[in-house]
Amino acid sequence: MKKHHFRNYVTGFTFLLLAVSGAFAQTATTEFKAGGGIATLYALDPLARTLCFDDGREGGVFQQNEVRNRCSSLDFNAYNEDALTVGIEGGQNGAIIDLGNALELQKRYGYTETVGNGQGFASLRAANGKIYILKERQPHTEQELNESALLFAGSRSSASANVKLGHIYLARLTDRNDKTFERIVKLIVISYTPNEAVTIRWQVL
Repeated sequence: MKKHHFRNYVTGFTFLLLAVSGAFAQTATTEFKAGGGIATLYALDPLARTLCFDDGREGGVFQQNEVRNRCSSLDFNAYNEDALTVGIEGGQNGAIIDLGNALELQKRYGYTETVGNGQGFASLRAANGKIYILKERQPHTEQELNESALLFAGSRSSASANVKLGHIYLARLTDRNDKTFERIVKLIVISYTPNEAVTIRWQVL
């Protein structure tokens, strides 16, 4: 390889490394946003008894030898025993509705379920102040969820619903100080030990 070609190669490689390093640095400083996932809330853990819907991490933090709130969207067991509670921080209000389990939901709305009974949960979506659920898979059609009226009717501080294994829930958060803020989440309880822990799959709508 000629000397000037080698110099150009090294220079180009150096610029590539700098660009990659910059990209990693930018990613590291960018706040992570989660759209959903699986989370376990522990009743006896001072931090992980709550969940933040912004990033999917525990809602509490140890700071200056104190337990402080970081971002608590959902609580298990602290506000209401063996219950999920929303509207628990700052100026937030909440509403949470128990839709029953997958088979109960399918029976009420008449759609065809898939193996594993996950189609109803997967199909829940929010649009224009309403919640929609599957009606027919082929061709794909939807129907309004009757319970959506309750979800949007109002919200309050510390709204809760009892935890039941396999049940599907809708939660809605609003903010008394920010009228533009609204977050709607669907979740399903996939594991549950009373007074100890609950594991959920959740997704922002």
